[in-house]
Amino acid sequence: MHYQHTQPAKTLLWILLPVTGCLAIYALTVSHLATAIVLVPLLILAWLFSSLTIEVDDKQLRWFFGPGFWKKSLPLEQLHSAGPVTNKWWYGLGIRLTPSGWLYNVSGLTAVELHLKDGRKIRLGTDQPHTLVDVLQQHESRAFNKGKA
Repeated sequence: MHYQHTQPAKTLLWILLPVTGCLAIYALTVSHLATAIVLVPLLILAWLFSSLTIEVDDKQLRWFFGPGFWKKSLPLEQLHSAGPVTNKWWYGLGIRLTPSGWLYNVSGLTAVELHLKDGRKIRLGTDQPHTLVDVLQQHESRAFNKGKA
């Protein structure tokens, strides 16, 4: 049971590309150093949050942004349950603490809510919520069957 999916940050890119493009043109034509100073961090943020990758193997669930920024992992044995959810639009993008726990999201409103055995909740934004839930439930089923043997 292995799963890997990378969701591109379409929403973020649709917002940042025009803004950075306008700033770049302004910086080049007017030659303002201050504009360039703002432009560089925006481009770095766009690169760091350009996608969200979620991976599942036999032991862990992992997720990270862009080129490997903000890597997180969770041993599957800590997972109590998982289900598809729809985030409120005001929960936003990126890394957020919401009323439903930590949210990691780059695009859209669909996510998988993880309920951990210690009571915490984590939401992972994904455009494949049902596929991810199925993979996680397969692990839960295998763990249950091992316990019966």
